[in-house]
Amino acid sequence: MLKLIFMGTPEFAVPTLLELVGQGHEIVACYTREPAPGGRGMALRPSPVHTQADALGIPVFHPKSLKSDEEKDRFAALEADAAVVVAYGMILPKAVLAAPEHGCYNLHASLLPRWRGAAPINRAIMEGDAETGVMVMKMEAGLDTGPVAMAEKLTISETMTAQDAHDRLARLGADLMARAMAALSRGSLTLTEQPEEGVTYAQKIDKAEARIDWGRPAGEVLRHIHGLSPFPGAWTEATIGGKTERLKVLRVAPAEGEGAAGALLDGHRIGCSQGALTLVEVQRAGKKPMEMAAFLNGSGLEPGDVLG
Repeated sequence: MLKLIFMGTPEFAVPTLLELVGQGHEIVACYTREPAPGGRGMALRPSPVHTQADALGIPVFHPKSLKSDEEKDRFAALEADAAVVVAYGMILPKAVLAAPEHGCYNLHASLLPRWRGAAPINRAIMEGDAETGVMVMKMEAGLDTGPVAMAEKLTISETMTAQDAHDRLARLGADLMARAMAALSRGSLTLTEQPEEGVTYAQKIDKAEARIDWGRPAGEVLRHIHGLSPFPGAWTEATIGGKTERLKVLRVAPAEGEGAAGALLDGHRIGCSQGALTLVEVQRAGKKPMEMAAFLNGSGLEPGDVLG
């Protein structure tokens, strides 16, 4: 078994932490982002990894940066065999990368070298990739450029949202990283350099991308909606009760028929430049997500109304 430092922040990282603990590795510390304000009262909330580490009795550190000599020394003093990094959200200086005896290993949610960067799950769905996956990569100074050890693939169906893929990949990734660390402990982990061909970058999602363009073909609109669901959420405008408001569209499905772009064909179907989609799940501002049928009951929307 290994002496590990775990570095992660969101819910995506929690299954990996639990799997490593369950496999018997010693987690000497968890590094995560500092508590952030949230909720109605904007009270400081610890990250999901912070909360889980506290429950497991693991020491937690949340420095604002790892660049200072003090933080580098504290990290090195832990004398870890390796560090496991899962969506930590902070760049690791070279001194930190070099501190563990066997280096730092990142769980990345794409099939590298495709979709290096911040939003690989979203971009894979939005671009219509047939599959995505998770890979274990030994970290180096470049952005997701290190050699890879293992991979698990996931088929992207037309019904899959970013949240669906996130949840599946979190589970696959936890098992994958546990297998990688088991191999590392035996001295049998094999690393392969990434190919130079096929490199793409998953830029961070900009909220300006979120408005739905019903003037695109139905397949492209579906991938745009599902790739941004549930956050930040693709949105359109609808006139409800005489007022125009934003309406997030969280899930759609292919539909028969055609009509003007953005026009409701019957309560549930909406026209695109080519083809149509069925609106399955939506969310009004400040409200919980709801099925389209429930939303229509009080919306006043009728066939022929245009969303835009």
